[in-house]
Formats: sequence, C-alpha cells, structure tokens
Amino acid sequence: MHIMQDDSEPTQLNSQPFQQNGTTENLGLRRSARNIGLQTPNYCDPVRPTKRIRDEFEKEDSIESESSGPEENDTLSEFELKRLENIRQNQTFLSFLHLPQLAQMLNPQLGKRTYRKRAEAILPVRKSLRLQKKNPESVVMLDLSTVPKKNVMVHNVKGPVPMYPVNLQDSQLPEGLLHLWTEEPIQHEWKKVDLHVYKEGLQNMHRPEEQVVKVLKRWISSAAFHPCGSSLLMAAGDECGQVGLCSPGATWGDNGVLQFEPHTSSVSHMAFSMLHPSTLITASYDGTARAVHMERAVFDEVYHSDEQLKGFDFLSHDCSTLLIGDVQGEVAIVDTRTPGMSHESLHALGQGILYSVHVHPVQKQYFVVAVNSGVRIYDIRSLKESTQPVSVLDGHIRCVSSAYFSPDTGNRVLTASMDRLRVFDTSQLASSTPLMTSFDVGERQSMAPRRSQQQALWDPKQEDCFMVSTMKEPNKIKVFHESGHLAHMFDSPDQLTAVFSVIAFHPSRRALLQGDSQGWLHVLI
Repeated sequence: MHIMQDDSEPTQLNSQPFQQNGTTENLGLRRSARNIGLQTPNYCDPVRPTKRIRDEFEKEDSIESESSGPEENDTLSEFELKRLENIRQNQTFLSFLHLPQLAQMLNPQLGKRTYRKRAEAILPVRKSLRLQKKNPESVVMLDLSTVPKKNVMVHNVKGPVPMYPVNLQDSQLPEGLLHLWTEEPIQHEWKKVDLHVYKEGLQNMHRPEEQVVKVLKRWISSAAFHPCGSSLLMAAGDECGQVGLCSPGATWGDNGVLQFEPHTSSVSHMAFSMLHPSTLITASYDGTARAVHMERAVFDEVYHSDEQLKGFDFLSHDCSTLLIGDVQGEVAIVDTRTPGMSHESLHALGQGILYSVHVHPVQKQYFVVAVNSGVRIYDIRSLKESTQPVSVLDGHIRCVSSAYFSPDTGNRVLTASMDRLRVFDTSQLASSTPLMTSFDVGERQSMAPRRSQQQALWDPKQEDCFMVSTMKEPNKIKVFHESGHLAHMFDSPDQLTAVFSVIAFHPSRRALLQGDSQGWLHVLI
C-alpha cells in the first residue's frame, strides 16, 4: 500500500526487511497505544490490515480509473491527470481509516451544540416614584430623642435635623460660633464710590496664607458670607448635601471649621437674612429647604417638594417669606411662620428649566427668573390670574444661567449666558426693558448651569459693578463696570490657584471668597 504525493513518486509504506548485525528481521506495523483498546475490526492486527487495506485501495483505484472517460483524459494535461489521481487515491485511503467514526467514539459530545437556558422570570422595569407622583416608602420621621449625639448621617428625613458636627467628637456647638452668629450686621448705606477709588480698593486686596481653608470634602456648590463685621464667618455647601461653617483663624472646631449633614443631595443655594443674621436658609436637590436655628441647634425644614430646588430669595423685607424655584420651572411662595412644610401657593411658569430666581430689592412684588429659554420678569400679584411675564429680556441665544437685579435700586438686571453678558435697564418695569450693554468677556465663562454655580454677581457695595469668573487657565476673576469697562482682574498666581465653582462678595466688608472643586475656600481681603 502506498500514498501518492504531488510531483513525486509513490511512497512505499510496506517496509523492506530490516538488516542488523547480518540478520534480517521483519518489523510489524506500528501500533498506537490509544487505539489498543478500540473494538474496531482488524484495525489492531499487526500484519493483515496493511495488506487488506492495500488490496481494497488498489481495487477502488482501478474502478475509478476505468470510470474516467477518454474525453476527460484528452482535455486535461498529464500533470493535471496525475494530480487528480493522487487526490482521489488519498481521499480513498482516508475514507478507509474511518476517522470521523473514531472521533465520535472517543468524544460522544463532539459536534453537539449547547444552548443557554432562557430566564424563567423577567424582572419588572424600575420606575421613578417621583415621576409617578408617589411618596417614597423609605421616608421616616426623625425622633430627636433616638438620634445619636455625634456623627449623624440622615437620609430621606422629614422635619428638623440636629446640628451635630460630623468632623468633631463633641456634639456641642462652640460658644465662639454662637457669638459671631448672633452678632448684629453692619447696616450698609449705599453710596456710589468713584470708579477710580473702587479700582484702588480692588488692587489692594490680597490672599493671606491663613485665608485658605479646607471646609468640605467635595465640590462646593454654594457659599455665602455671614453679614457680621467683626470677623469673617462663611458658610458653604457641597454636592453631597454637607454644609460647612468656617471662620479663618478661629480656635473652635477643626481649625475653625464645622461640618454638618442636613441634606442628602447637592446644596444648590444658600443665603443669610440681613435683618435676622442668625437665620441661614439652604435649598437642595433633595427637595427640601431648611433654616438654621443656632439657638436650638437644628436645621429646621421650612419647605418640602417632590422636585429639585434650584434657588430662592427673600420675598418680604423681614425675610419671613421665601420665593423658591425648582428645576421644572415652578415657583412656590413659602411663609416660614406658617406651621407645616407646604407652600402658600405654587405657580407653574412653564418656560423650561429654571436656574435662578431673584426678587427686586425695593419693589418686592417683582422677581426675575433665568430659564433655559431666556429671562423674564413677573409680578407676583398677578400670578393667580395669569403667568404672563411683565417683561421679557430678549437677545439671548444660548442657555441663560443667572439673572440678578442690581443690589440697591434694582434699576439694572445682569444676565449671564454661555455666549455673552448683558445689562438691561429695568428702571421702568411697566414699560420696556432696553438693553444697555452686551459684551463677551473673551473667554468661556464658567457659568454652566449643571454642576458649577459660577455666575455673574453684583458687588453689594458698588451698585454699578459686578464680577464674573472664567474657567480658562490661568484662573481669573474679572470685575466689570455696567458699561462693559474692565475695572479689575484678579489673575495673580498667589491669589488664584484652583478652578473656582463659587464666588461671593461680602455684603459690608471688602472681602471676596472663592470655593473650588476640592472643598477649599479662598478668601481675598
């Protein structure tokens, strides 16, 4: 028996007698140890399988050669005929070996496909309880008698939250903080300062080393100055719902820092009351607005909503009534003196996502809102009959992130969007509101309404000047006149060393704070 190979003579498989040491010895067929135990007919015979397979192979070869007609031999060359003949003989030989049957006997599972079983049960689709207008089942009332005295972590809690510092072992509030908190603020009478004198005051501001304090752990989303004048007392809120109180250089707390956890989501806005400085209002994306009562050491809940709260402002001169806006474009009138956590009235403006709400400083019946579709001024007295705005401040192409009345007279409205800064004349609200100034600061402003709360803000001590921060490196804070003239720019490396998410002016002192994305407060004085 032999195997035909292309372009070569047949290879003889039947070996000749092997001569060694002058003797002739016949070698038997090589046997595989794997096939010794197989029960196949005559496959393990040492002599006869070779002769039998050779005879059958030659017989099949002769039949195939006779079946090939003369026409096929005439059309093919001698090389092609020889190649085809070798292919036929090799295929015939392999068929006699029965390799597929042997493989099947060794591995019966060979060639069978396996299928993954389909899950018997399909889990239901998760749906938001807020979108279904349902109350969360995990809401519980807080029993102050059962709350531990330190390291309190409150989640989905209604009612008051005790003021236990989470960064201290002692749960008692320090006396130094109580003294500053109840200090009467300096009553600032607005007097227009010459622009040249105002510039000199800004140029003299610097940042001492001790005025950089780690207040919170995460991204600062809101901050405010306490109106006291003897020392600097600041409050800040981060994206996790923590609120930090800080007084640089103070001996109480953790290097003058106290941290609390009144909210479970980002603190979107906070503000102190000028008439009642011991009251700090905070609004959060968890749908709650809380008032800090230092005498009772609690964060009292004054309003609860199913929507995320974005901003608020004091609606009355005594700061007892709030105007709170949520991200869905609704504004709620809340009286903090009324028992309960509901609103007095709720009005859907229906203009898109709301980013800021601000009340006129003199005529409290007017307020301005910044939404993604523009800026509008409303009269709160007519909201029950109609939600049509008193005035629409046109000209914005991109999303508007903030809109504020000027701090003393309200005769100007400063708006900030991703394309330009604009100043409108609002001295005559009953008529039109003409555009006074529109300019680009030359860099992308960090007034993105999603995570960062950087906005263009008026200086409460200078009616016609405002500041705006930028995200472009190096970090800068620019102070502009309402005419668009650049009054001053803070760009010194020893002053600004981080990306600031919040900026704020002190209401009576020459001080400026910046909160960054790492929880640090930087103060310029």
